[in-house]
Formats: sequence, structure tokens, C-alpha cells
Amino acid sequence: MLVIPAIDLKDGRCVRLLQGDMAKETVYSEDMPAVARKWQQGGASVIHVVDLNGAVDGEPRNLPQIEAVMKTVSVKVQVGGGIRTIDTVRRYLNAGVSRVVLGTAALTDRKFFEQACKEFPRRILLGLDARDGKVAVKGWTAVSDTKAVDLLKGVSGCEIGAVIYTDISRDGMLGGPNLAALKDMVEFSSFPVIASGGITRVDDLRAIRSLGPKIEGAIVGKALYDGKLDFRTAVAALRDA
Repeated sequence: MLVIPAIDLKDGRCVRLLQGDMAKETVYSEDMPAVARKWQQGGASVIHVVDLNGAVDGEPRNLPQIEAVMKTVSVKVQVGGGIRTIDTVRRYLNAGVSRVVLGTAALTDRKFFEQACKEFPRRILLGLDARDGKVAVKGWTAVSDTKAVDLLKGVSGCEIGAVIYTDISRDGMLGGPNLAALKDMVEFSSFPVIASGGITRVDDLRAIRSLGPKIEGAIVGKALYDGKLDFRTAVAALRDA
């Protein structure tokens, strides 16, 4: 199981939010390449980058910073946030991004989502962000009436690389992941599952991995930046086990 460090971009800076609230940010760095280098040097094989402004606005807003990250590291980088057109998907992938994350589009523009999966099989990740089991969209500023498991079933015929499941209520709170919801994702998903939200301790990572072989990885953000979880220690603990 991969431990995937997150870089969340807002106004060109690396930040973490509380439960996705754009007004509740903690700024960790204004040097994106340095942050990316830190995770690569620490042993990360994948880095997860989110354009928070783009997620809200519906189009990329931190592209220069993301391109700077791509020029800095040699590991795989997956990017999400504000990707609502096939041209944006192509631009990111042509720039060297390994996989792109589509969330809002899976619910609001299924034709585009299916086109992206067909044109770039297994290079599209479904970003399934949920609050109380319902799918959140537009940078978590709106919650739909659609259940996360129903959306997952609805795209089961697409060639998706993996599903990233985030419980918004846990995100940035350092209270542990929602294992029950993750278990449902594993049960209903036809694809590998990546956990996100609330992961704080090595024990959280072990609990997530115990959900079965469909678990591909876990995205960790605030716990790493606040020093609650040491990246090298986490990777070593999972490897040794």
C-alpha cells in the first residue's frame, strides 16, 4: 500500500484546510518545488497535488506552480482540482502528470468523464468526496443528493485507474479515517481504492490496509505537515509488516 503525500495549492501556496473550508487554511510553504523535493527525497513514489482554487472556480488556477513541481521531481504526480474539459486533461497529461483526478465531472458531465476514461484508460482517477455519504462537488462548496456508492456504481463500466475516497468531515481534523465508509467503497468498487481524510497515525494506515487488496494507497496531508506522522517511519512500518 502506497503512502501518498498531498500538496494542496491555494493562491500559489501549499496549504491545508479544515474540512475543505477555504476560509480555514494553514499555510505551510510558498515554495512548491521544495515541498515536492522533500517528499521525493523522503521516498515517495507518488505525490498527490490539488488545485483548490481550480476546484472551486472550475478551471486550473495554480498551473504555473504545478508545472514547476513537474519540472522538479521524477516521481509520479497525480493532479486534481478544476479539471472540467478534455483539453485540460490533455494539457496535464502532456505536461507529464501521471494521472488526473475528476470528481465534479463524474456527476455533472458524465459524457466528458466517459470520454476522458476512453481516451486515457486507467489514467483517470475518480475523486469521490463525500459528506454524510453524499457526493460533494465544486471544491466541496456544494453537496448533491447522490450517494457516493451510487455514483461509484454508475461509472463501473469506465476504465478508471482508481477511486480516491475522501470523507470531508475527517479531512484535516487528525481524527482518523472513516473505516466503515472505506469498507463500503472497497465492497462496491470495481477499481482500486485510495483512502483520504483524517489519516494521522501509522495505526490508521495499518487499519486501512487491512481492508483488503483493493486498497492501493492512502493520501496523507496535515498529519505530515504538522509532524504528527513521519513519512519515512510510515513507509517503513508498512514495508516491514
